[in-house]
Amino acid sequence: MTFIEKIKSLQFWSNFTKITVPFFIILTVIMLLWKNWSEIFAGDFETVSRMNFDNGKWKPFFGIKIIASVFYGLYTTHKNMK
Repeated sequence: MTFIEKIKSLQFWSNFTKITVPFFIILTVIMLLWKNWSEIFAGDFETVSRMNFDNGKWKPFFGIKIIASVFYGLYTTHKNMK
């Protein structure tokens, strides 16, 4: 079955969502912990917000993770569907 045939199936998109959403959440949490470990555990969420989300910084922060999650979801779903 080709990739085009697979993406036309409802099961493909169901499996894609099951893979992509958890991957996005895990990736976001890991990156927040990676960049702001001490601030998060100190309870300084204002600094975390300022460093990652204020002044339009949320666009690249989430944009990169959304793109990575979509590509990972497409690749994994395509690879695992028969």
